[in-house]
Amino acid sequence: MRILGRAGAAAVAAAALVAVGFAGMSPASAEGAGAHSGSTTAARNASVVRPAASTGYFNTYTTMATLGNANSCYATEGFAVGSSYTYSVKINGDENRAVIYRTRMSDGSTTLMKNGDNGTTYATYLGHANDVVLSSTNGNYYMFIVTMKAGSTSVVKLKYVSTTFYKVGSYTIKYNGTNHSMSGVKITSKTSSTINFLFKSGRNFYRGTLPLNASTGTINLTSAFTLDVAHAKVNGKTISNISSFVTQGYSYRSNAIYFPMTYKNVSIVLVYRNISSASGTINAASDLSFRITSSAYPTLFEIESVGVGPNDHLWFATNRKTSSSDTSHDGVHYFNGYTA
Repeated sequence: MRILGRAGAAAVAAAALVAVGFAGMSPASAEGAGAHSGSTTAARNASVVRPAASTGYFNTYTTMATLGNANSCYATEGFAVGSSYTYSVKINGDENRAVIYRTRMSDGSTTLMKNGDNGTTYATYLGHANDVVLSSTNGNYYMFIVTMKAGSTSVVKLKYVSTTFYKVGSYTIKYNGTNHSMSGVKITSKTSSTINFLFKSGRNFYRGTLPLNASTGTINLTSAFTLDVAHAKVNGKTISNISSFVTQGYSYRSNAIYFPMTYKNVSIVLVYRNISSASGTINAASDLSFRITSSAYPTLFEIESVGVGPNDHLWFATNRKTSSSDTSHDGVHYFNGYTA
């Protein structure tokens, strides 16, 4: 969900730069107090490269691709990471058109996907498309997308073959017998007959199941747990205005949740562990956090969603704005120095 912002600053370590040799990729960004476009060069030339780590504080990133605005779809929303590609959904202002970009993680090359049902390059049924999860069954590949609509299209299922997608399912979400919309979705496990989902609305999480090959039906939710963000620490400190941060999509990997939040030109990612047994209110990890405070994009730096990809990098998609009229800097990126 796109929001507006203003300039902010935070100290960063510009020397933390990983993986700068990919063909066609943009150089790493080190943004914050005193940082500018020249910070990239300083980071690239640093003689010491921080080794990859699975705990710590991470605040620099590498841009692999810039996303276009096909069919007047200017807002980045849902995002998912596969084994070789990321998938980014962008929507128009009326939420009646959505496009999907596929980005190869090895070199950043990006393709606008085609709607195989009608030959266009957009879909009219994805609504706000706030989050995406990928799934494979019997050699076929699928996306489940939450539309943030209540009713029979709360979740839409797409089949995709290379850079072409087809609509193959839609589902109703119910909680306590009432239709509900959700803003996040991930798959925690599958059996030979069932998919087990973890949905979210704001900071509240819910579990639900669906028959493996169902094309329609109802996903009945049960309450799972709530995230405590008020006491979460980023680089060892709580955030005084955390209640003003907007939640986005999220990622689930190895029994942990990566939970991005944005306020204007500041985006953070909190991490919550031991999800399979979680209940009640759970606390964020104290030994792992992420933040980008962007001086390069003072109006908006919004991490829409995140996902762990090859080499265990934490990837993310953004809405980025240098001014309120800027529409040319949304992208696909990963945090430097982190391995899941």
